[in-house]
Amino acid sequence: MSFLEQIHKRRIIAVIRLDDLSNAVELTQALIAGGVSIVEFTLTNPDAAKAIADVKAAVGSSGLIGAGSVISAEQVNTVADHGAEFVVSPVTKPSVIEACHQRAIPTIPGAYTPTEMQQAWEMDVAAVKVFPAGGLGSRYFKDVLAPLPHLRLIPTGGIDTSNIKEFFKAGVFAVGIGSALFNRAGLIAQDWEAISASARTFCEAMS
Repeated sequence: MSFLEQIHKRRIIAVIRLDDLSNAVELTQALIAGGVSIVEFTLTNPDAAKAIADVKAAVGSSGLIGAGSVISAEQVNTVADHGAEFVVSPVTKPSVIEACHQRAIPTIPGAYTPTEMQQAWEMDVAAVKVFPAGGLGSRYFKDVLAPLPHLRLIPTGGIDTSNIKEFFKAGVFAVGIGSALFNRAGLIAQDWEAISASARTFCEAMS
């Protein structure tokens, strides 16, 4: 199954932006057990590249593990060397996209307006992250995709169990979900069953 087929089938990308990644493997395993098997570790934590390598070694083909908040070609090479299977950026930066092409890693740059989305798309990217999407709402995506139906859009931010279905009805390709996906108290308590249950709730809310 290709990268895009996996994204479209699984539809939720867990965005892990934490100060402490010491339990990255257990957290990812809990998310996978709940049905969320695409996980992005953001480079806002300096240990993210190591976490990617450790998690990939632990979960193998059961998870698709990538890097987020990538803003330089150097970072692309670092995460590629650590086994990242995709790269997400909050911005559209040609040097990052080119580095991903050189390393043959699917890339998802960030954009906000229709013009930015189309410009990113024309750089031969896998999909376009729409960020921050919290204040946009699902109607925005329906309106954008009406004249630009070829775009594969992945809104990130502001999506929870109450509105996730509406985003997919609007035609988005997948969604990125961060802190709403799991309870921080559960993470602190290492309550992996609770995190799996939360992930399962999101998966059920899509249908």
